[in-house]
Amino acid sequence: MINRPRLLAEFFELTRIDSPTKSERQIADILKERLKTLNMTVTEDQAGIVIGGNCGNVFAYLKGTLPESPIVLLSAHMDTVDPCIGIEPMLQNGLITSNGSTILGADDKSGIASILEALRTIQESDIPHGDIQVIFSVAEEGGLNGSKNIDTTWLKADFGFILDTGGQPGIIILEAPGQDRINVTIQGKASHAGAAPEDGISAIVVAAKAISSMQTGRIDEETTSNIGTIKGGRATNIVAERVEITCETRSRNLEKMERLTAQMCETFKLCVAEAGATAEIEVLRLYDPFKLDEKSQIARLSAQATQAAGLTAIFGPTGGGSDANYYNHYGVPSVVVGTGMQKSHTTEECIEEEDLYNTAKLVVEIIKAVASVKRSDPS
Repeated sequence: MINRPRLLAEFFELTRIDSPTKSERQIADILKERLKTLNMTVTEDQAGIVIGGNCGNVFAYLKGTLPESPIVLLSAHMDTVDPCIGIEPMLQNGLITSNGSTILGADDKSGIASILEALRTIQESDIPHGDIQVIFSVAEEGGLNGSKNIDTTWLKADFGFILDTGGQPGIIILEAPGQDRINVTIQGKASHAGAAPEDGISAIVVAAKAISSMQTGRIDEETTSNIGTIKGGRATNIVAERVEITCETRSRNLEKMERLTAQMCETFKLCVAEAGATAEIEVLRLYDPFKLDEKSQIARLSAQATQAAGLTAIFGPTGGGSDANYYNHYGVPSVVVGTGMQKSHTTEECIEEEDLYNTAKLVVEIIKAVASVKRSDPS
């Protein structure tokens, strides 16, 4: 049923459209027109204004032929990480890559292309279905800022399937971590590093002592922390009076994440106080974790669809966040679906051609699986 040449051509076209985070206007306008040709009602929210971008989240809605079926949400994000300007996709021996100077953009245009192809397929093949809602979000990379600022009054779905994780089609993510961002500014005291170093308080040294006292990296199977950036100092002959540090903590267990965040903040405070420096510490909750049971209805529907597509369902957790974190927070049970993307966020990013086709096939089967139950049916 999937039109493979059409899907491949559209994926190549979409990857060539520049769409860095907060600059998704061009691809959004193209997608809005394509969704309209699929007889969908298309709107755009004001998230772009809130986050300082040039585009909001794109919503589309298709009335179903089975009004008693649940409403299904299909979602992917439009933005891509750097380097993402001038992407030139290449196909060789069944593997799609960039030319090596940029990312490919399979994260997440493999999701977008698969959703569009699935929508065309169900209409061309007259496949019965319930109402379908599509959301193409902005600014997912770097903090889920599009879904965080989504207009939730437009969110109508009963179940969500977010096409945005690595690994082969059939991977179904039921559990993902939350994330805290920790911004720290340490203020020491400047002095001449050669003539009077004892008169200064090096903010860099204070930061180093604090960081060396912390647990970082893998804490346990569901918890991590990382020191992301350090910026400070003016010259080698000046004791550095200021340093800025960004950190993060993640865990699929909210209590663990909050405890780790508190421990890192306390370590900074203690080291600053011992040195006679001062610090400003800001903690931002980027998103909460979510966890769905393998016996839940959405997990069973996922398994049903995966089997129907001729794939193997593999349930598991992930260490990264996605828009599913917010959709679950808003009360829409949502899983993250593997699209075959590999080595995301690098210039080695790639996707198997066959995985692209299998993902679109899986989306068709997801629509059919959700349509096979009634909204009031708890089974």
